[in-house]
Amino acid sequence: MADHSAYIDAAAATLGLKLTAEQRKGVTTYFALAAAMAEKLQGLPLSTTDESGNVFVPVAPGSDR
Repeated sequence: MADHSAYIDAAAATLGLKLTAEQRKGVTTYFALAAAMAEKLQGLPLSTTDESGNVFVPVAPGSDR
């Protein structure tokens, strides 16, 4: 498992964020998940004829959509 501490520290400092230990644990967990997904995607062979997937458009809770 990769150590994302340096990136988390740099990103938080750039954004002026102070992370508590609990928040840092959540951020670290998310980064590990995102890294695992990215690793899977990096291995997929793509060509110039492949199309991108659908675009996610968030909808407000309680809307009719």
